[in-house]
Amino acid sequence: MFPTREEAEKLLVWAGKQNPGVWEDHSRVVARVAETIAGKCGLDTEKAYILGLLHDIGRYAGVRRLFHVYAGYKLLMNKGYDEAATICISHSFPLQDLNEYFGANDCTPEETEVINTHLLSMTFNEYDKLIQLCDSMGASGGVTLMQVRWIDVIRRYGFAELTLPKLDALTELKAHFDKLCGMNIYDLFYDEIRDVSFR
Repeated sequence: MFPTREEAEKLLVWAGKQNPGVWEDHSRVVARVAETIAGKCGLDTEKAYILGLLHDIGRYAGVRRLFHVYAGYKLLMNKGYDEAATICISHSFPLQDLNEYFGANDCTPEETEVINTHLLSMTFNEYDKLIQLCDSMGASGGVTLMQVRWIDVIRRYGFAELTLPKLDALTELKAHFDKLCGMNIYDLFYDEIRDVSFR
């Protein structure tokens, strides 16, 4: 299950008040990108938007690192939104490996185990893959080239053990959705990507 668009919007506004920051703008960009790509490749646009909007909802818990994955998962599970909760875990891990995470593990061993257990048991669907891709295209200021977004994230959090394989996996995801859409998905946001990436 996942909430309605209205419920998701209210939840993001609430979360943004708990921990104000550019992460809220990033979440809105990811939602918009997911909705657009979903519409082009035959997925449910409403579902894509909502899952994109809530993928980082765990940031409500403060300036945290891996913990935001756990916090978002627990928050949405407690509300009965299991499908949206799953996105909170899957969006950061295209390789399904904790060692690919950018940034520190600030979870307890118990919290880490919850993330890892769910991660290893998942079979990613098209929505998991879509939000992973869109998270890599959504800067707080708008849609950008994935490589520009990666540089920003790596500058802030450093390299992880599996950074290069992770970037390869994200590149493959773009090729996957290019094929599903029958076009280069960058063309859907051409002017915005140009302005955001090169300003």
